[in-house]
Amino acid sequence: MKRIALLALAMSTLASAQNLKGRWAANTEQGGSQIPFRLDIAGEGDKAIGTLYNGEDKEYTTSASIKDGKVELNFDHYLVSIIAEVKDGELDGRIESRRGGPAAEEGATNAPSATPNAAPARRGVTPFHAKRYVAPTAAEVKNVPNIDGVWEVARETPKGEKAWRVVVQQKGADITTTLLRVDGDTGALTGSWQDDKFVASHFDGARPGLVTLTPQKDGSLGVLLNTGNRNGELIAYRPEVARAKGLPEPANYQTHTTPRDPNEIFTYSFPDTKGNVVSNEDPKYKGKVVLAIVTGTWCPNCHDEAQYLVELYKKYHDQGLEIVALDFEEPTEISSLKRVNAFVKQYKVPYTYLIAGQPSEMWDKVPQLVNLNTWPATVFVGKDGKVKATHAGFAAPASGIFNKLLREEFTSNIERLLKEKAPVTSASLR
Repeated sequence: MKRIALLALAMSTLASAQNLKGRWAANTEQGGSQIPFRLDIAGEGDKAIGTLYNGEDKEYTTSASIKDGKVELNFDHYLVSIIAEVKDGELDGRIESRRGGPAAEEGATNAPSATPNAAPARRGVTPFHAKRYVAPTAAEVKNVPNIDGVWEVARETPKGEKAWRVVVQQKGADITTTLLRVDGDTGALTGSWQDDKFVASHFDGARPGLVTLTPQKDGSLGVLLNTGNRNGELIAYRPEVARAKGLPEPANYQTHTTPRDPNEIFTYSFPDTKGNVVSNEDPKYKGKVVLAIVTGTWCPNCHDEAQYLVELYKKYHDQGLEIVALDFEEPTEISSLKRVNAFVKQYKVPYTYLIAGQPSEMWDKVPQLVNLNTWPATVFVGKDGKVKATHAGFAAPASGIFNKLLREEFTSNIERLLKEKAPVTSASLR
């Protein structure tokens, strides 16, 4: 009987360890700060699914397993894994990042110094811990200040930026916020009012981030990034106040990058993911409206844009729109294409990815654009093969009104170019 009881207890403990379904309150560490984030687990065994959150957007595992009290959640489209063990009903382990990118390169445009809330573009391991989520007890929160809307903070970067935007969407004591740069936003950080300040954080597979927003008596907003000390605090102002103070405006996404010659054909010729060389002269693109995207799957903002581009492709492809990605990856990724292939599969990308080279080669491989230094950069090519418009970076839904404006701009450009007549060629006259 004693053996049976011990066996039953062991089986009960194992079952409890294996039953990890539900919501978890997780955290990792960056820059000396603990960064809380949400993790959901569904299924079990090799059919397990992990979910991370970027505001309301979800990032699912490409593969996952839960076995013998050990958990592995793989996000191969980011080359990131969460590996943990069950200990006393909690999860303890590490986050492994095998991301590459231009962090160490001279003039890099998505380096950590220019991207405060993005995960460092290098291989690394950070601690991970999670416990079962317990909904906080509902409590009345009084005297919560209103910081909803757009703010600006002076910030010079190697890209020529003079200011960033801080976008806040507030409902009572809860906020969703992001910093919007010329590359795009830092993802949707969520949080609430606590101890006379708003604290928001997230981790979506690529960019753990933490920000503290503290309303000041003069109406400004203290912005503390996850540096762990108040020496890193920036001061944000409402746009009209920033103008009155003579502070510089954020970059113009439509004019930051320009064609060196608007009468020049935008050319490209690179191998696709299967090694076949494809160029702008290919019948698939010749005489079509083309969105050429300078991108890299190591870049979080490029993940955001790709999901929107899939929408555009579905809507306009039958009307004559083509999209082509000019993809720049680190050498190890170029040789394996593991992340690229996982990226295309995860987001169900229907358009072609051309492997253009390494990030440091971007300026040589795409010489027809001036001040090309953002990831991503979108080039609107008309039916005559010439550049009709450009857009630097990508403002995702976390950017609120700026995502709405971007969508209106992209739609307007595409529909205008689709209405233009295709150029007359010698072949068409035969």
